[in-house]
Amino acid sequence: MTAAAGTATGLPPDTAPVRPDEEFDVAALDGCVRPRLPRAEGRLEVAQFPGGHSNLTYLLRYGADEYVMRRPPLGPLVPKAHDMAREHRVLSALWPVFPPAPRPFLLCEDPGVIGVPFYVMERRRGVVIRRELPPQWAQDLAVRRLLSETLVDVMVALHAVPFEAVGLGDLGRPEGFMQRQVRGWAERWERARDREVPAITEVAHWLAARVPAPPDATLVHSDLKLDNLMLSARDPSRVEAVLDWELCTTGDPLCDLGTLLAYWTSEGEPSAQQAQPAQVSELPGFYTREQLVERYAARAGRDVSKIAFYEVFARYKTAVVVQQIYIRWKRGQTRDARFGLMAPRVEALARTALDQAERSGL
Repeated sequence: MTAAAGTATGLPPDTAPVRPDEEFDVAALDGCVRPRLPRAEGRLEVAQFPGGHSNLTYLLRYGADEYVMRRPPLGPLVPKAHDMAREHRVLSALWPVFPPAPRPFLLCEDPGVIGVPFYVMERRRGVVIRRELPPQWAQDLAVRRLLSETLVDVMVALHAVPFEAVGLGDLGRPEGFMQRQVRGWAERWERARDREVPAITEVAHWLAARVPAPPDATLVHSDLKLDNLMLSARDPSRVEAVLDWELCTTGDPLCDLGTLLAYWTSEGEPSAQQAQPAQVSELPGFYTREQLVERYAARAGRDVSKIAFYEVFARYKTAVVVQQIYIRWKRGQTRDARFGLMAPRVEALARTALDQAERSGL
């Protein structure tokens, strides 16, 4: 892709120029998507949303009309991961019944267009909170409480979607879900392993011996955390979009709550102890992990007495994901320099998971 072919000018503040090794044939893309979009007039310009470590996300701009394209990352892919057809299918079923799901417009599985499958969806606008709060909310403790509640409530709303009725009854296999999850992530570790990490092995054994009895199955987003919400800039209780649906399935809803807890650090809990960067949730006024669990239990009406298992599992899974990202860099499958710095985080996450397992009393 060259500047003349389609690099966006006057980039929106949440985008950046496309990274050189993640470019593609803009003319071929244009020929494929223009006839299938509701409005696409004028020259196609392309920019990239630079955040994230998994699928690649791009802005497609036709004059005043903007869309979002999702495609897999570079290099060999983990089996069953980065499935564009699956993500497109989930959003196609959800957007009419679950307002935070963006509407998809097209799926292209022909590798002859840009080299990989991709899909295009509507562009939604709002605030995504990552390392700091936006200025208009930065000093408001009431907003921090509201953000905590909004995150839990959108999770409860997703888990209440009648997935069979909307055509997603065969999306996953709820029976034996957690056993397969524990076994599957152990297998993923082996495929990505380049060194011994004893804590990973100990946590894997601990999990396999303690899989809880499953609750009724729901949709499971698998990565529902604060920075995967897009919020209204005027109203922090309004969710404009839930992002990153690539891992959505059907199974045990407490997996989503455990994932949220594993990413959430509360005031007085140094982020270093959680083996992750500082989180905005450490600011005074945000819910503690215990308060998140209490609100979820009250709103969803589910037994959360074994929630420590799901949080340990989420930390373990995150350690494996970080190793998968690191090994892609080590094997030369990506040149993103961020990925080369991730090896120590794998050990830190594994130790944190093991410490929590030993303290849990399960």
